[in-house]
Amino acid sequence: MRMLNLALQGGGSHGAFTWGVLDALLEDGRIGIEGLSGTSAGAVNAVALASGWAKAEAAGRDPREGAREKLAGIWDRVSALGSLGALQQQFMRMLWGGLPPELSPGNMIGNAWSRLLSPYQSNPLDINPLRNMLDEEIDFKAIAAHRELKVFVSATHVTTGKAVVFTGKQLDAQAVLASACLPMLFQAVEIDGEAYWDGGYSVNPALSPLVSECRTADLMLVQINPLARQQTPKKPAEIVDRVNELTFNASLLTQMRMIDFVNRLVEEGSVSHARCKSVRVHRVDGGAALESFPTSSRASADGAMITRLFEAGRVSGRGWMQQHFEAVGRHSTVDIRRDYLDDTRMELPHPPHGGMRSIGRGFRPWLARLLRQRGA
Repeated sequence: MRMLNLALQGGGSHGAFTWGVLDALLEDGRIGIEGLSGTSAGAVNAVALASGWAKAEAAGRDPREGAREKLAGIWDRVSALGSLGALQQQFMRMLWGGLPPELSPGNMIGNAWSRLLSPYQSNPLDINPLRNMLDEEIDFKAIAAHRELKVFVSATHVTTGKAVVFTGKQLDAQAVLASACLPMLFQAVEIDGEAYWDGGYSVNPALSPLVSECRTADLMLVQINPLARQQTPKKPAEIVDRVNELTFNASLLTQMRMIDFVNRLVEEGSVSHARCKSVRVHRVDGGAALESFPTSSRASADGAMITRLFEAGRVSGRGWMQQHFEAVGRHSTVDIRRDYLDDTRMELPHPPHGGMRSIGRGFRPWLARLLRQRGA
């Protein structure tokens, strides 16, 4: 059995692609999972997998089959909401970050209206279809009690802007709601008197807990937000979509740079393996499979589209296993410098000044030790 930690990006209904990837990995059976980290829709996928796994194992069933069943059940409910009446469909669009037509980016009147109304006015009852789904489908106590599978869900602390990671007994339905809380659509989610918004604003997803809290050195990112676009967006809606992609990928770039930084220090012998571990990075991304789905489709709960995304994810997951399974435990299958750094010709980057504060506590002690060793 070869072990992986899984990092699951948020991206609305495109999270059905991630569902397909996870289903393929679970069906294959050769991969074990130690850690799961997710944001927004990635958080929903993470807790669904963990809940199904833990409950099936406790019942003496195959945990992989339990995880597959729970993921399928969650996405069946998403599709069902999309097939209901207009009001339910509008709530479904809101769940996955989609604005109703009157508030669409291309509607100038809608934009003016959206600036006048906050969700505390437009959604005073704080209606969120995700709340009931989580309460009815996810056994958070079973997740917390499981000793081998670690789950991390990230949200953004409103007043400080820092990423906060919920895990163990702190991980509940409120934490997942916070991870998926878009502030123009929902009231901030309060946990222990603190307000939280969507985790994508600060970290999407959090990689540091998978590095610092898990023994496994292999980390697979399921990426559904594109890093690059072939053309410059010019239409208002295209510009808004691209700005959102850049915003929700910014923290991922920073975290990948830090992983590369530490890996290179270990590789050159500046720090020992006993003090820091190298991280072997892998990735399954939507790539061409998601290019046929417009960004606006992230807000759709159309059952046929979700099925296509799921099948595309299964194809990508099986393809990755066929091509890269033997690399697990041996070497990375992602070139971080090529894909995530500013310039592949650059020398070792200077440590970021303050930027890692929002990524979590996992890297801070690493950096302190590393910088002391280098005399910084």
